[in-house]
Amino acid sequence: MDSDPRPGDDHPAHDLKARVRAVLERRNLTDNVSAEQAAASWEQDRFVARARALFYARMMFLTLGLLILAVPAWSGYFGFNGPISFLGYFAMLIYSVANLLVIDHPKAGRWVTYLSLCFDLLITVVLIARPQVGGGLQSPLLATQLLFTTLFAILFPKPLAILPPLLALPITTRLDLLLNRSVTAVELLTLLWYLGLNFIIVYVLVYLNEREATAHREVVSLQGDLKELAVVEERNRLAREIHDGLGASLSSMIIQAEYILNLAREDGLRTEIREMKATAEESIEELRRNLRMMRDDFELAQGLEDYVKTFRDRTGQAIRFERTGLTRKLPPDAQLALFRILQECLSNAAKHAEAKEVQVRLDFSAEGVHLVVRDNGKGFDPGRTPRGHYGLLNMRERAMKLGGSIVVDSAPGAGAQVAFSLPCLSA
Repeated sequence: MDSDPRPGDDHPAHDLKARVRAVLERRNLTDNVSAEQAAASWEQDRFVARARALFYARMMFLTLGLLILAVPAWSGYFGFNGPISFLGYFAMLIYSVANLLVIDHPKAGRWVTYLSLCFDLLITVVLIARPQVGGGLQSPLLATQLLFTTLFAILFPKPLAILPPLLALPITTRLDLLLNRSVTAVELLTLLWYLGLNFIIVYVLVYLNEREATAHREVVSLQGDLKELAVVEERNRLAREIHDGLGASLSSMIIQAEYILNLAREDGLRTEIREMKATAEESIEELRRNLRMMRDDFELAQGLEDYVKTFRDRTGQAIRFERTGLTRKLPPDAQLALFRILQECLSNAAKHAEAKEVQVRLDFSAEGVHLVVRDNGKGFDPGRTPRGHYGLLNMRERAMKLGGSIVVDSAPGAGAQVAFSLPCLSA
């Protein structure tokens, strides 16, 4: 007895779909994610990863700070004696943990991280300038300023955002002067050296960050283009296969129907053959229309107008077609939805409504595309659709899938109007 196959072996497409959906849910994205949304999600994930690294760096500094408070010689050097120093230490610990808790928030996480990093820088400046002897530009902690420049440049690679750590050096120099500490030539050289290192760090990190972001945006855009190209190629391939296969079969059926019609003598049989031929001709015309919609050069407005003319010639109904607005290219799904809804409305007007006149209006506006079909038939109650009639349900499902809306306005004896609207879409 064979063992049961694994689900992944029978349904690889389902497994792939599940993996894609898991990634989308983790990044809080939808199925119709755009290149801009994908890039924004990537930038947010990158920021969160770097902000978490900042938290662990803070924990290391806080550990060193606890050692400074615990060793009397060190705490005396910085003048940190008494309960106020411990309160300041625990305040740093609290806002560090609070920052970690809001890191994932798209806006609050960035603002809290930036403000808390500014507080860290302020405390560092105090540690550098506080000792009366060996402080200021002579402090061994002065090199920490370079670390803050690096952190600001990595997390917030914008010129104005990096300004606080760059101001730390002139502020330290000013504090030296206020504390009556003279600035020697060696200390001035130290200041210039650190300023040069700061600008090098800022330039390198901002440049690399911009190159990385640009490369990622290009890759995301290229992936979208490749996906669209693959869909177009597959659609064209299916169009060729359907044309060569099903189209050829329908053409053969029409030829055979014509041949049998010439041989038949009974009127009833000839009538059946004519209906079969007419059905085949209508099917091949529908096939050609669908194939045109699958092509990139399909013109929706002209296609709808041609179908209205064909339907009018076949049924003898008085149908008026009106087109307004500037025509623009729509995605294949939107084109198909507009055509199917028009097809369903005209079919209902001819078969059920017994309408004498039908008005069709196609409008392209800045907000979207609007199709309105109105007839003067016997009307119906939209809330009481007969069992087995799924035309209205199918139209609503098409509208819902594309994010559009459809309004059916009708009453017994008052005709019917179907208004289908799609938001602004582009191919």
